Amino acid sequence: MPRFLKSSRKKTAGSAPGTLVHIGEQRTEKAHISLIDYTQDQIQERKVEQVEALFALRDTASTTWINIDGIHDLALMEAIGSHFGIHPLTLEDIVNTGHRPKVEEFDSYVYMVLKMLRYDEDAHMVVSEQVSLILGARFLISLQEAPGDVFEPIRERLVKAKGRIRTRGCDYLAYTLIDAVVDHYFYILEKMGEQIEVLEDRLTDRPDADVVQELHNLKREALYLRKQVWPMREVLSRLTKGEFDLVQEENYRFWGDVYDHIVQLMDTIESYRDMLAGMMDLYLSTVSNRMNQVMKVLTIMATIFIPITFIVGVYGMNFKHMPELEWPWGYGLVWAVMVILVIAMLIIFKKKKWL
Repeated sequence: MPRFLKSSRKKTAGSAPGTLVHIGEQRTEKAHISLIDYTQDQIQERKVEQVEALFALRDTASTTWINIDGIHDLALMEAIGSHFGIHPLTLEDIVNTGHRPKVEEFDSYVYMVLKMLRYDEDAHMVVSEQVSLILGARFLISLQEAPGDVFEPIRERLVKAKGRIRTRGCDYLAYTLIDAVVDHYFYILEKMGEQIEVLEDRLTDRPDADVVQELHNLKREALYLRKQVWPMREVLSRLTKGEFDLVQEENYRFWGDVYDHIVQLMDTIESYRDMLAGMMDLYLSTVSNRMNQVMKVLTIMATIFIPITFIVGVYGMNFKHMPELEWPWGYGLVWAVMVILVIAMLIIFKKKKWL
């Protein structure tokens, strides 16, 4: 539930706009900076220990990708913002991890927020991490909450010069990063689909109380996934419409391809939500039918015993003058009447298809 109800408070009341306050999981480890600087013919990849080593790369002719793991380091964020001309409000948004995906244009850069998701196999839940992208004319800065991402295939493509990635600009690099994030959404949907199939088999076999809890958990994860993915439609829609000068027209079709993936994702998520709702209805219907079967059996048994109980009740009365009490065959006759009644009632129930 805390994932859905994160605090939206940005800072202490009365603080100036642009005041940096980290909101998110508290971390103490040192921030990590990695650099990939490349042209069509050459590439340089290295770790950066001092942030000052990045300052000379802002206006170079090469394309520069700076990845920072550790937005909790506010001093680092201020230094990056100061030397790359990043607006204080952008920095404030970067260190606040509760933002929904969005895109904003500033004088010299485009700022994008997206959610990088992973599936926790042990807890069976979707885990979200905010990723911010700052797209400049010759540089791209990606900022993450912690080490570990889905960008390793992009790094390999850059190093091995596979495809067109080394021949296009920073906006194409930004596209590849977002595309990698979106592609990982499909992996999460695949895991969720596998769980749904398992629950379907259990529902058709013999559902139990645990199924209800697992269905509820899956519905919650589908809702959370939709909450993280849905705003990406607006982000990618704007990127495909030519609203931003830093996005080259020749790359529009690539952004459009990611937009199509998001639409496909949303359709799948909605289908999963409908399936889960239907499975919950199926479970309730199955439980209700099972209860009806039990009640039908008990009702038939009670109905059969009503006349039998009446007979034994009559002959269980302690009256001295009852004519049948002296009959030699009275006991056997009572049993015969009761057996005949039971058989007759079962025949009637069978003809009426109550059995």
